[in-house]
Amino acid sequence: MNILVLAMILLFQFCGQSFCQNGTKPNIVMVMSDAFDGRLTFDPGSRVVQLPYINYLRQLGSTFLNAYTNSPICCPSRAAMWSGQFVHLTQSWNNYKCLDANASTWMDLLEAKGYITKMMGKLDYTSGSHSVSNRVEAWTRDVHLLLRQEGRPVNRLVGNMSTVRIMRKDWENTDKATQWIHQTAASSQRPFALYLGLNLPHPYKTESLGPTAGGSTFLTSPHWLTKVSSDLISAPKWLPMDAMHPVDYYSTFTKNCSGDFTEDEVKSIRAFYYAMCAEADAMLGQVISALRETGLLNNTVVIFTADHGELAMEHRQFYKMSMFEGSSHVPLLIMGPRLMPGQQINQLVSLVDLYPTVLDIAGIPPEGNLSGHSLFPLLFKSSAFPKKQHPDWVLSEYHGCNVNASTYMLRSGKWKYITYSDGLSVPPQLFDLTLDKEELHNVVLKFPEVTVHLDKLLRSIVDYPKVSTAVHLYNKKAFGAWRDSLGRNYSQVIANLRWHVDWQKDVSANERAIDRWLHGLS
Repeated sequence: MNILVLAMILLFQFCGQSFCQNGTKPNIVMVMSDAFDGRLTFDPGSRVVQLPYINYLRQLGSTFLNAYTNSPICCPSRAAMWSGQFVHLTQSWNNYKCLDANASTWMDLLEAKGYITKMMGKLDYTSGSHSVSNRVEAWTRDVHLLLRQEGRPVNRLVGNMSTVRIMRKDWENTDKATQWIHQTAASSQRPFALYLGLNLPHPYKTESLGPTAGGSTFLTSPHWLTKVSSDLISAPKWLPMDAMHPVDYYSTFTKNCSGDFTEDEVKSIRAFYYAMCAEADAMLGQVISALRETGLLNNTVVIFTADHGELAMEHRQFYKMSMFEGSSHVPLLIMGPRLMPGQQINQLVSLVDLYPTVLDIAGIPPEGNLSGHSLFPLLFKSSAFPKKQHPDWVLSEYHGCNVNASTYMLRSGKWKYITYSDGLSVPPQLFDLTLDKEELHNVVLKFPEVTVHLDKLLRSIVDYPKVSTAVHLYNKKAFGAWRDSLGRNYSQVIANLRWHVDWQKDVSANERAIDRWLHGLS
Protein backbone atom coordinates (compact mmCIF):
# COMPACT_ATOMS: atom_id res chain seq x y z
CA MET A 1 0.00 0.00 0.00
CA ASN A 2 1.19 3.51 -0.84
CA ILE A 3 2.88 5.05 2.22
CA LEU A 4 1.03 8.35 1.80
CA VAL A 5 -2.35 6.60 1.56
CA LEU A 6 -1.55 4.53 4.65
CA ALA A 7 -0.55 7.66 6.56
CA MET A 8 -3.83 9.38 5.63
CA ILE A 9 -5.84 6.35 6.81
CA LEU A 10 -4.02 6.28 10.12
CA LEU A 11 -4.50 10.03 10.56
CA PHE A 12 -8.22 9.69 9.86
CA GLN A 13 -8.52 6.87 12.38
CA PHE A 14 -6.60 8.86 14.98
CA CYS A 15 -8.67 12.02 14.63
CA GLY A 16 -11.85 9.97 14.59
CA GLN A 17 -10.97 8.58 18.00
CA SER A 18 -9.26 11.63 19.50
CA PHE A 19 -10.32 15.09 20.54
CA CYS A 20 -9.56 16.54 17.10
CA GLN A 21 -12.41 18.65 15.77
CA ASN A 22 -12.32 20.46 12.44
CA GLY A 23 -8.56 19.99 12.41
CA THR A 24 -8.04 22.13 15.50
CA LYS A 25 -6.51 21.17 18.80
CA PRO A 26 -8.94 21.05 21.71
CA ASN A 27 -9.02 23.53 24.54
CA ILE A 28 -8.21 22.15 27.98
CA VAL A 29 -9.80 23.25 31.25
CA MET A 30 -8.81 21.71 34.57
CA VAL A 31 -10.56 22.48 37.83
CA MET A 32 -8.67 21.10 40.81
CA SER A 33 -10.44 21.12 44.14
CA ASP A 34 -8.82 20.64 47.53
CA ALA A 35 -9.71 17.84 49.95
CA PHE A 36 -12.51 16.38 47.80
CA ASP A 37 -13.34 12.75 48.54
CA GLY A 38 -13.33 10.99 45.18
CA ARG A 39 -15.94 8.46 46.30
CA LEU A 40 -18.57 11.22 46.14
CA THR A 41 -18.39 11.21 42.33
CA PHE A 42 -19.95 7.78 41.87
CA ASP A 43 -22.46 5.52 43.62
CA PRO A 44 -23.13 4.97 46.42
CA GLY A 45 -21.19 8.01 47.68
CA SER A 46 -22.78 10.37 45.15
CA ARG A 47 -26.21 9.88 46.72
CA VAL A 48 -25.35 11.66 49.94
CA VAL A 49 -24.99 15.14 48.39
CA GLN A 50 -26.30 16.88 45.27
CA LEU A 51 -23.42 17.62 42.91
CA PRO A 52 -25.19 18.52 39.64
CA TYR A 53 -22.15 19.66 37.67
CA ILE A 54 -19.99 16.72 38.69
CA ASN A 55 -22.95 14.58 37.67
CA TYR A 56 -23.02 16.47 34.35
CA LEU A 57 -19.40 15.48 33.72
CA ARG A 58 -20.19 11.97 34.84
CA GLN A 59 -23.06 11.61 32.37
CA LEU A 60 -21.34 13.19 29.38
CA GLY A 61 -17.80 12.03 30.02
CA SER A 62 -15.70 9.44 31.80
CA THR A 63 -15.45 8.81 35.54
CA PHE A 64 -12.38 7.10 36.94
CA LEU A 65 -13.54 4.95 39.83
CA ASN A 66 -10.07 4.25 41.24
CA ALA A 67 -8.08 7.49 41.08
CA TYR A 68 -5.56 8.26 43.82
CA THR A 69 -3.34 11.05 44.99
CA ASN A 70 0.40 10.47 44.92
CA SER A 71 0.69 12.13 48.33
CA PRO A 72 -2.24 12.92 50.63
CA ILE A 73 -1.35 16.55 51.33
CA CYS A 74 -1.65 19.73 49.28
CA CYS A 75 1.76 20.77 47.99
CA PRO A 76 3.46 17.40 47.31
CA SER A 77 0.30 16.14 45.62
CA ARG A 78 0.08 19.11 43.29
CA ALA A 79 3.81 18.89 42.63
CA ALA A 80 3.27 15.35 41.36
CA MET A 81 0.37 16.43 39.17
CA TRP A 82 2.23 19.37 37.62
CA SER A 83 5.53 17.52 37.11
CA GLY A 84 4.24 14.06 36.22
CA GLN A 85 6.77 12.57 38.65
CA PHE A 86 6.48 10.70 41.91
CA VAL A 87 7.16 12.56 45.14
CA HIS A 88 10.42 10.76 45.89
CA LEU A 89 11.80 11.76 42.48
CA THR A 90 11.11 15.48 42.94
CA GLN A 91 11.84 15.27 46.70
CA SER A 92 8.59 17.06 47.48
CA TRP A 93 8.75 16.00 51.10
CA ASN A 94 6.18 18.27 52.74
CA ASN A 95 4.07 21.40 52.27
CA TYR A 96 7.22 23.53 52.41
CA LYS A 97 9.57 21.44 50.24
CA CYS A 98 8.20 20.87 46.75
CA LEU A 99 9.19 21.86 43.21
CA ASP A 100 11.72 24.53 42.35
CA ALA A 101 10.22 27.79 41.17
CA ASN A 102 11.58 27.22 37.63
CA ALA A 103 10.37 23.61 37.35
CA SER A 104 8.76 22.77 34.01
CA THR A 105 5.08 21.79 34.05
CA TRP A 106 2.70 20.49 31.43
CA MET A 107 1.24 24.00 31.23
CA ASP A 108 4.66 25.31 30.22
CA LEU A 109 4.84 22.78 27.40
CA LEU A 110 1.36 23.70 26.20
CA GLU A 111 2.35 27.36 26.08
CA ALA A 112 5.55 26.55 24.22
CA LYS A 113 3.51 24.68 21.61
CA GLY A 114 1.14 27.55 20.90
CA TYR A 115 -1.57 27.31 23.53
CA ILE A 116 -2.83 30.40 25.31
CA THR A 117 -2.48 29.50 28.98
CA LYS A 118 -3.89 30.81 32.24
CA MET A 119 -3.40 29.54 35.78
CA MET A 120 -5.37 31.01 38.66
CA GLY A 121 -6.50 30.18 42.16
CA LYS A 122 -4.67 27.71 44.36
CA LEU A 123 -1.47 26.52 42.65
CA ASP A 124 0.53 25.42 45.68
CA TYR A 125 3.25 23.24 44.15
CA THR A 126 6.51 25.14 44.58
CA SER A 127 8.74 25.25 47.65
CA GLY A 128 8.54 27.90 50.35
CA SER A 129 4.85 28.18 51.21
CA HIS A 130 2.71 27.24 54.23
CA SER A 131 3.11 28.24 57.84
CA VAL A 132 6.19 27.91 60.01
CA SER A 133 4.14 25.68 62.28
CA ASN A 134 3.31 23.30 59.45
CA ARG A 135 6.91 22.93 58.31
CA VAL A 136 8.35 22.58 61.85
CA GLU A 137 5.81 19.85 62.60
CA ALA A 138 6.95 17.98 59.50
CA TRP A 139 10.64 18.41 60.30
CA THR A 140 10.32 17.22 63.93
CA ARG A 141 7.89 14.32 63.45
CA ASP A 142 10.56 11.79 64.51
CA VAL A 143 11.02 13.39 67.92
CA HIS A 144 9.50 11.35 70.75
CA LEU A 145 6.78 13.85 71.58
CA LEU A 146 3.04 13.40 71.26
CA LEU A 147 1.51 16.80 70.59
CA ARG A 148 -1.97 17.99 69.68
CA GLN A 149 -0.93 19.90 66.58
CA GLU A 150 -4.40 20.65 65.18
CA GLY A 151 -7.57 22.15 66.58
CA ARG A 152 -10.40 19.80 67.43
CA PRO A 153 -12.67 19.49 64.36
CA VAL A 154 -15.81 21.61 64.70
CA ASN A 155 -18.53 22.96 62.43
CA ARG A 156 -20.04 26.43 62.12
CA LEU A 157 -23.19 27.59 60.37
CA VAL A 158 -23.30 31.05 58.79
CA GLY A 159 -25.90 33.09 56.91
CA ASN A 160 -29.29 31.86 55.77
CA MET A 161 -30.95 30.18 52.79
CA SER A 162 -29.85 33.00 50.49
CA THR A 163 -26.18 32.79 51.55
CA VAL A 164 -24.41 31.12 48.64
CA ARG A 165 -20.91 32.56 48.46
CA ILE A 166 -19.09 31.49 51.60
CA MET A 167 -15.56 30.76 50.39
CA ARG A 168 -15.18 34.24 48.90
CA LYS A 169 -11.63 33.81 47.63
CA ASP A 170 -12.63 30.76 45.60
CA TRP A 171 -15.63 32.60 44.18
CA GLU A 172 -13.44 35.56 43.24
CA ASN A 173 -11.08 33.25 41.38
CA THR A 174 -13.99 31.46 39.72
CA ASP A 175 -15.37 34.83 38.58
CA LYS A 176 -11.94 35.71 37.16
CA ALA A 177 -11.78 32.37 35.35
CA THR A 178 -15.18 32.83 33.74
CA GLN A 179 -14.34 36.41 32.78
CA TRP A 180 -11.14 35.15 31.15
CA ILE A 181 -13.15 32.58 29.19
CA HIS A 182 -15.57 35.27 27.95
CA GLN A 183 -13.01 37.99 27.26
CA THR A 184 -9.83 36.18 26.20
CA ALA A 185 -10.52 32.56 25.30
CA ALA A 186 -13.64 33.31 23.28
CA SER A 187 -11.84 35.81 21.06
CA SER A 188 -8.67 33.79 20.52
CA GLN A 189 -7.81 32.01 17.32
CA ARG A 190 -5.54 29.64 19.22
CA PRO A 191 -6.45 26.78 21.56
CA PHE A 192 -6.30 27.63 25.24
CA ALA A 193 -5.53 25.86 28.51
CA LEU A 194 -7.08 27.10 31.75
CA TYR A 195 -6.34 25.86 35.26
CA LEU A 196 -8.49 26.86 38.25
CA GLY A 197 -7.41 25.74 41.71
CA LEU A 198 -10.02 25.81 44.48
CA ASN A 199 -9.47 25.75 48.22
CA LEU A 200 -12.84 24.17 48.97
CA PRO A 201 -13.83 21.85 50.52
CA HIS A 202 -10.69 22.20 52.65
CA PRO A 203 -11.77 23.04 56.23
CA TYR A 204 -11.29 26.63 57.35
CA LYS A 205 -8.86 27.94 59.95
CA THR A 206 -10.20 27.91 63.48
CA GLU A 207 -9.59 31.59 64.24
CA SER A 208 -10.20 31.26 67.98
CA LEU A 209 -6.99 29.21 68.24
CA GLY A 210 -4.80 32.06 67.09
CA PRO A 211 -2.63 32.85 64.05
CA THR A 212 -0.90 29.46 63.91
CA ALA A 213 -4.18 27.49 63.92
CA GLY A 214 -4.73 24.84 61.30
CA GLY A 215 -7.89 24.17 59.32
CA SER A 216 -10.29 22.43 61.66
CA THR A 217 -13.58 24.30 61.09
CA PHE A 218 -16.17 22.90 58.67
CA LEU A 219 -18.20 25.95 57.67
CA THR A 220 -21.26 26.31 55.47
CA SER A 221 -24.70 27.93 55.20
CA PRO A 222 -28.27 26.56 55.35
CA HIS A 223 -28.41 26.92 51.56
CA TRP A 224 -25.72 24.28 51.00
CA LEU A 225 -26.91 22.03 53.81
CA THR A 226 -30.16 21.54 51.89
CA LYS A 227 -28.10 19.77 49.21
CA VAL A 228 -27.13 17.06 51.70
CA SER A 229 -29.28 13.98 52.36
CA SER A 230 -28.92 13.83 56.12
CA ASP A 231 -30.64 10.43 56.35
CA LEU A 232 -27.83 8.91 54.26
CA ILE A 233 -25.00 10.22 56.44
CA SER A 234 -23.39 7.44 58.41
CA ALA A 235 -21.24 7.57 61.51
CA PRO A 236 -18.14 5.60 60.49
CA LYS A 237 -16.99 2.69 62.61
CA TRP A 238 -13.87 3.25 64.68
CA LEU A 239 -11.37 0.85 66.11
CA PRO A 240 -10.74 1.22 69.85
CA MET A 241 -7.74 3.46 70.51
CA ASP A 242 -5.74 0.54 71.91
CA ALA A 243 -6.39 -1.50 68.74
CA MET A 244 -5.15 1.17 66.35
CA HIS A 245 -2.03 0.86 64.27
CA PRO A 246 0.66 2.94 66.05
CA VAL A 247 0.92 5.46 63.22
CA ASP A 248 -2.86 5.85 63.05
CA TYR A 249 -2.90 6.36 66.81
CA TYR A 250 -0.29 9.11 66.50
CA SER A 251 -2.28 10.79 63.71
CA THR A 252 -5.51 10.63 65.70
CA PHE A 253 -3.83 12.23 68.70
CA THR A 254 -2.01 14.98 66.80
CA LYS A 255 -5.22 15.83 64.93
CA ASN A 256 -6.90 16.34 68.30
CA CYS A 257 -9.41 13.56 67.70
CA SER A 258 -8.55 11.30 70.65
CA GLY A 259 -11.30 12.76 72.85
CA ASP A 260 -14.98 11.89 72.99
CA PHE A 261 -17.30 12.60 70.06
CA THR A 262 -21.03 11.96 70.02
CA GLU A 263 -22.59 10.27 67.02
CA ASP A 264 -24.55 13.46 66.25
CA GLU A 265 -21.32 15.48 66.38
CA VAL A 266 -19.60 13.17 63.91
CA LYS A 267 -22.59 13.17 61.54
CA SER A 268 -22.80 16.95 61.72
CA ILE A 269 -19.13 17.37 60.78
CA ARG A 270 -19.68 15.05 57.83
CA ALA A 271 -22.83 16.91 56.75
CA PHE A 272 -21.01 20.23 56.78
CA TYR A 273 -18.16 18.74 54.77
CA TYR A 274 -20.57 17.44 52.13
CA ALA A 275 -22.22 20.87 51.99
CA MET A 276 -18.80 22.42 51.32
CA CYS A 277 -18.38 19.94 48.45
CA ALA A 278 -21.68 21.17 47.02
CA GLU A 279 -20.39 24.74 47.04
CA ALA A 280 -17.24 23.64 45.19
CA ASP A 281 -19.42 21.86 42.64
CA ALA A 282 -21.24 25.14 41.96
CA MET A 283 -17.92 26.79 41.10
CA LEU A 284 -17.19 24.01 38.63
CA GLY A 285 -20.65 24.67 37.22
CA GLN A 286 -19.93 28.33 36.66
CA VAL A 287 -16.88 27.42 34.57
CA ILE A 288 -18.85 24.89 32.52
CA SER A 289 -21.62 27.45 31.97
CA ALA A 290 -19.11 30.02 30.70
CA LEU A 291 -17.76 27.49 28.20
CA ARG A 292 -21.28 26.70 27.03
CA GLU A 293 -22.29 30.39 26.74
CA THR A 294 -19.26 31.18 24.58
CA GLY A 295 -19.73 28.17 22.32
CA LEU A 296 -16.41 26.70 23.44
CA LEU A 297 -17.66 23.64 25.28
CA ASN A 298 -17.93 21.44 22.20
CA ASN A 299 -14.19 21.68 21.59
CA THR A 300 -12.98 21.74 25.19
CA VAL A 301 -11.75 18.90 27.35
CA VAL A 302 -12.90 19.52 30.93
CA ILE A 303 -11.09 17.75 33.76
CA PHE A 304 -12.19 17.78 37.39
CA THR A 305 -9.97 16.36 40.11
CA ALA A 306 -8.54 17.11 43.57
CA ASP A 307 -5.20 17.04 45.33
CA HIS A 308 -6.42 14.59 48.00
CA GLY A 309 -9.54 13.68 49.94
CA GLU A 310 -10.88 14.34 53.43
CA LEU A 311 -11.38 11.74 56.15
CA ALA A 312 -14.30 13.68 57.68
CA MET A 313 -14.09 11.63 60.90
CA GLU A 314 -13.48 8.25 59.30
CA HIS A 315 -10.92 6.27 61.34
CA ARG A 316 -11.37 8.81 64.15
CA GLN A 317 -9.60 11.49 62.10
CA PHE A 318 -10.33 14.50 59.99
CA TYR A 319 -8.05 16.17 57.43
CA LYS A 320 -5.88 14.11 55.07
CA MET A 321 -2.30 12.79 55.64
CA SER A 322 -3.52 9.19 55.56
CA MET A 323 -3.63 6.34 53.06
CA PHE A 324 -7.19 5.41 54.03
CA GLU A 325 -9.66 5.82 51.16
CA GLY A 326 -11.26 9.02 52.45
CA SER A 327 -7.89 10.74 52.32
CA SER A 328 -6.16 9.13 49.32
CA HIS A 329 -9.02 8.49 46.86
CA VAL A 330 -9.53 11.51 44.58
CA PRO A 331 -12.14 12.43 41.97
CA LEU A 332 -11.19 12.28 38.32
CA LEU A 333 -13.73 13.05 35.61
CA ILE A 334 -12.92 13.91 32.00
CA MET A 335 -15.39 15.20 29.42
CA GLY A 336 -14.58 16.25 25.89
CA PRO A 337 -15.37 16.00 22.19
CA ARG A 338 -15.58 12.48 20.81
CA LEU A 339 -15.66 10.94 24.29
CA MET A 340 -18.24 8.27 24.99
CA PRO A 341 -20.80 9.51 27.53
CA GLY A 342 -21.39 7.83 30.85
CA GLN A 343 -18.23 5.75 30.82
CA GLN A 344 -16.94 4.41 34.14
CA ILE A 345 -13.33 3.26 34.15
CA ASN A 346 -12.04 0.83 36.80
CA GLN A 347 -8.35 1.14 35.92
CA LEU A 348 -6.14 2.22 38.81
CA VAL A 349 -4.77 5.68 38.03
CA SER A 350 -3.15 8.57 39.92
CA LEU A 351 -2.45 12.28 39.57
CA VAL A 352 0.93 11.78 37.84
CA ASP A 353 -1.05 10.39 34.91
CA LEU A 354 -2.53 13.81 34.16
CA TYR A 355 0.75 15.25 32.80
CA PRO A 356 1.08 12.77 29.90
CA THR A 357 -2.70 12.76 29.42
CA VAL A 358 -2.92 16.52 28.87
CA LEU A 359 0.00 16.40 26.44
CA ASP A 360 -1.59 13.46 24.61
CA ILE A 361 -4.84 15.42 24.27
CA ALA A 362 -2.91 18.31 22.75
CA GLY A 363 -0.85 16.05 20.50
CA ILE A 364 2.41 17.05 22.18
CA PRO A 365 5.11 14.43 22.84
CA PRO A 366 6.15 14.33 26.51
CA GLU A 367 9.62 15.38 27.61
CA GLY A 368 11.82 13.62 30.16
CA ASN A 369 11.12 10.56 32.27
CA LEU A 370 7.58 10.64 33.60
CA SER A 371 6.14 8.50 36.38
CA GLY A 372 2.65 8.67 34.91
CA HIS A 373 1.01 7.11 31.89
CA SER A 374 -1.47 8.74 29.56
CA LEU A 375 -5.12 8.01 30.23
CA PHE A 376 -5.88 8.81 26.62
CA PRO A 377 -6.19 5.16 25.47
CA LEU A 378 -8.50 4.35 28.37
CA LEU A 379 -10.96 7.02 27.25
CA PHE A 380 -11.73 5.20 23.98
CA LYS A 381 -13.17 1.73 23.55
CA SER A 382 -12.70 1.46 19.80
CA SER A 383 -10.29 -1.23 18.66
CA ALA A 384 -9.02 1.20 16.02
CA PHE A 385 -7.24 3.11 18.78
CA PRO A 386 -4.13 1.34 20.12
CA LYS A 387 -4.34 0.41 23.79
CA LYS A 388 -1.09 1.13 25.59
CA GLN A 389 -0.39 -0.91 28.67
CA HIS A 390 -1.16 0.96 31.87
CA PRO A 391 0.34 -0.33 35.16
CA ASP A 392 -2.03 -2.33 37.36
CA TRP A 393 -0.90 -0.44 40.48
CA VAL A 394 -0.71 3.06 41.91
CA LEU A 395 1.80 4.51 44.35
CA SER A 396 1.21 7.11 47.04
CA GLU A 397 3.69 8.28 49.66
CA TYR A 398 3.68 10.72 52.56
CA HIS A 399 6.50 12.39 54.48
CA GLY A 400 4.85 15.34 56.23
CA CYS A 401 3.33 16.36 59.55
CA ASN A 402 0.77 14.52 61.71
CA VAL A 403 2.34 11.19 60.73
CA ASN A 404 5.48 10.03 62.54
CA ALA A 405 6.94 7.79 59.84
CA SER A 406 7.38 7.99 56.09
CA THR A 407 4.42 6.14 54.59
CA TYR A 408 4.08 4.24 51.31
CA MET A 409 0.87 2.88 49.82
CA LEU A 410 0.67 0.46 46.92
CA ARG A 411 -2.79 -0.25 45.55
CA SER A 412 -2.93 -3.30 43.29
CA GLY A 413 -6.13 -5.13 42.39
CA LYS A 414 -8.27 -5.53 45.50
CA TRP A 415 -5.29 -5.05 47.81
CA LYS A 416 -4.02 -1.95 49.55
CA TYR A 417 -0.57 -2.42 51.06
CA ILE A 418 0.80 0.26 53.41
CA THR A 419 4.31 0.15 54.77
CA TYR A 420 6.36 2.58 56.81
CA SER A 421 9.89 3.89 57.25
CA ASP A 422 12.39 1.06 56.57
CA GLY A 423 9.72 -1.64 56.37
CA LEU A 424 10.90 -3.21 59.62
CA SER A 425 10.63 -0.76 62.51
CA VAL A 426 6.88 -0.12 62.02
CA PRO A 427 4.44 -2.94 61.17
CA PRO A 428 2.80 -2.81 57.72
CA GLN A 429 -0.91 -2.93 56.91
CA LEU A 430 -2.83 -4.88 54.28
CA PHE A 431 -6.50 -4.35 53.42
CA ASP A 432 -8.79 -6.27 51.10
CA LEU A 433 -10.93 -3.46 49.72
CA THR A 434 -13.54 -5.76 48.23
CA LEU A 435 -14.39 -7.32 51.60
CA ASP A 436 -13.32 -4.50 53.91
CA LYS A 437 -14.35 -1.18 52.38
CA GLU A 438 -14.05 0.53 55.77
CA GLU A 439 -10.42 -0.64 56.11
CA LEU A 440 -10.82 -1.85 59.68
CA HIS A 441 -9.22 -5.29 59.33
CA ASN A 442 -5.48 -5.45 58.80
CA VAL A 443 -4.89 -8.88 57.23
CA VAL A 444 -1.13 -8.63 56.82
CA LEU A 445 -0.57 -11.70 59.04
CA LYS A 446 -3.36 -13.67 57.37
CA PHE A 447 -1.91 -13.27 53.86
CA PRO A 448 1.90 -13.32 54.19
CA GLU A 449 2.42 -14.36 50.57
CA VAL A 450 0.42 -11.33 49.36
CA THR A 451 2.40 -9.07 51.66
CA VAL A 452 5.73 -10.40 50.37
CA HIS A 453 4.60 -10.04 46.75
CA LEU A 454 3.37 -6.47 47.18
CA ASP A 455 6.42 -5.41 49.14
CA LYS A 456 8.66 -6.79 46.40
CA LEU A 457 6.63 -4.92 43.79
CA LEU A 458 6.82 -1.72 45.83
CA ARG A 459 10.60 -2.01 46.19
CA SER A 460 10.90 -2.44 42.41
CA ILE A 461 9.16 0.93 42.05
CA VAL A 462 10.90 2.80 44.85
CA ASP A 463 13.68 1.90 47.28
CA TYR A 464 11.54 3.11 50.14
CA PRO A 465 13.95 2.42 53.03
CA LYS A 466 16.52 4.57 51.23
CA VAL A 467 13.96 7.31 50.64
CA SER A 468 12.90 7.24 54.30
CA THR A 469 16.52 7.72 55.35
CA ALA A 470 16.90 10.65 52.97
CA VAL A 471 13.77 12.31 54.38
CA HIS A 472 14.97 11.78 57.94
CA LEU A 473 18.29 13.47 57.15
CA TYR A 474 16.54 16.30 55.32
CA ASN A 475 14.25 16.93 58.31
CA LYS A 476 17.20 17.22 60.68
CA LYS A 477 19.14 19.50 58.38
CA ALA A 478 16.16 21.73 57.60
CA PHE A 479 15.11 22.06 61.23
CA GLY A 480 18.67 22.71 62.36
CA ALA A 481 19.09 25.50 59.81
CA TRP A 482 15.78 27.05 60.84
CA ARG A 483 16.68 26.90 64.54
CA ASP A 484 20.08 28.46 63.94
CA SER A 485 18.49 31.28 61.94
CA LEU A 486 16.40 32.28 64.98
CA GLY A 487 19.28 32.61 67.42
CA ARG A 488 18.06 33.65 70.86
CA ASN A 489 14.45 33.87 69.68
CA TYR A 490 14.24 30.11 69.09
CA SER A 491 12.65 29.12 72.43
CA GLN A 492 9.95 31.76 72.24
CA VAL A 493 9.10 31.08 68.60
CA ILE A 494 8.83 27.31 68.90
CA ALA A 495 6.83 27.50 72.15
CA ASN A 496 4.19 29.62 70.39
CA LEU A 497 3.58 27.34 67.44
CA ARG A 498 0.40 25.36 66.95
CA TRP A 499 1.30 22.79 69.58
CA HIS A 500 1.73 25.38 72.36
CA VAL A 501 -0.98 23.87 74.64
CA ASP A 502 1.03 20.70 75.28
CA TRP A 503 4.43 22.19 74.61
CA GLN A 504 4.26 24.70 77.46
CA LYS A 505 3.68 21.99 80.04
CA ASP A 506 7.44 21.48 80.03
CA VAL A 507 9.21 23.69 77.52
CA SER A 508 12.73 22.78 78.61
CA ALA A 509 12.06 19.02 78.51
CA ASN A 510 10.63 19.27 75.00
CA GLU A 511 13.57 21.35 73.83
CA ARG A 512 15.97 18.77 75.25
CA ALA A 513 14.10 15.99 73.40
CA ILE A 514 14.44 17.87 70.11
CA ASP A 515 18.09 18.57 70.82
CA ARG A 516 18.79 14.86 71.45
CA TRP A 517 17.03 13.96 68.21
CA LEU A 518 18.86 16.65 66.26
CA HIS A 519 22.22 15.35 67.43
CA GLY A 520 21.40 11.67 67.06
CA LEU A 521 21.15 10.90 70.76
CA SER A 522 17.61 9.50 70.75
